[in-house]
Amino acid sequence: MQIRLAFNQIAFSCVIAMTLISGACAGNQPPEAEPTPPPAPIEQPPVPVPPPSPIQPPIAVQPEPLLEEEPLLAQTLDELNRESPLVPVFFAYDSSEIGPDAQSDLQRNATTLRQHSNWVITVEGHCDERGTAEYNLALGERRALSARNYLITLGISDERLRTVSYGKEFPFVPGQDEEAWQLNRRAHFVITAQ
Repeated sequence: MQIRLAFNQIAFSCVIAMTLISGACAGNQPPEAEPTPPPAPIEQPPVPVPPPSPIQPPIAVQPEPLLEEEPLLAQTLDELNRESPLVPVFFAYDSSEIGPDAQSDLQRNATTLRQHSNWVITVEGHCDERGTAEYNLALGERRALSARNYLITLGISDERLRTVSYGKEFPFVPGQDEEAWQLNRRAHFVITAQ
């Protein structure tokens, strides 16, 4: 019986303890957790602003010169000669002297030849139909040499210049009048290598 009594006391003590605990919990709500305030921002030191640099004037960039040589490089010799980048020079009757107009045209040709330093040209000497074939071949040769020598004085290498005389064989303009004859008395330039 003593064991029973001890057991009842323990059970009674447990019931009281449970009652106390449940009563204490029933009336009191657990405290609500207060919201956590956001963390204070970390203050960054201010970023120093560099002082304004002096304004530099824009650098002038020189455009590359347009080379007229480029489209001519892709052409064949036949195409180049059809376009005639080198102009013919004309002579007075029975003459191989370089006149003022011929000098101007030869200077223009020298400029073109300097731009295209790989070109080799043949200077053809031509005559009008008057005179014998032999005479005109000799006169055509003198005209071709006069034009060639003038180009050499303008700085064009003699290694790039060939000559040939056709006399009256290949007229520039058909006809038997002064206008046709004047155009047939010429030195004609043909690009023979590039």
